[in-house]
Amino acid sequence: MFATNNTLQSAPQDFRSVSPLAGKKIMIVDDEHLILGLLKITLTRPGFYVLTANSAVSALEMLDSVTPDLFILDVMMPMMDGLELCRRIRARAETASTPILIVSARYDPDIVDKAHAAGANEYVSKLTPQMKLLIRVREMLDAHANPGSNPQ
Repeated sequence: MFATNNTLQSAPQDFRSVSPLAGKKIMIVDDEHLILGLLKITLTRPGFYVLTANSAVSALEMLDSVTPDLFILDVMMPMMDGLELCRRIRARAETASTPILIVSARYDPDIVDKAHAAGANEYVSKLTPQMKLLIRVREMLDAHANPGSNPQ
C-alpha cells in the first residue's frame, strides 16, 4: 500500500509556492511500514520532499547521496536504534546542525533525556495528532533557517 524502502517522493507543484518551507527534504526513519506511510502522506501534502528508510543502516547509506533538511527518527529499531542513528547524524559535518525530531511509541522521561543527549532537538509521541506534528516540523525548519527566532 505504501512505498517505504529508501524512496524520495516529490511534492505536488501546487503546494511548492504556498510556503518557503515547501520543497524541504525530510528523512523519516522507522521500521514500521504503516508509520512510514502515514508520515509520508502527512508531510508530502503540504509540499515537503519525503525520503523514507526502514532502518538506520539504510538511512546512513542514503546520507552518502542526499542531505535532508530535517530528520524524523523512531527510537526502537532493530540492528541500530534511533538514538545511535541520531549520534551518527550529529557526527557528520553535513548534518551536525540539522534538526532531528524523535517520534516514538515510547515516551518516558529517561528515554527523552537520552534522545536529547544523543542530539535530538525534539521528542514527541507517535500518538501526536498529525496537524500538531506538522506544525512542529514547520517550526523546527523555520527555527533552523532563522537561528534568531524562537518557536517556543
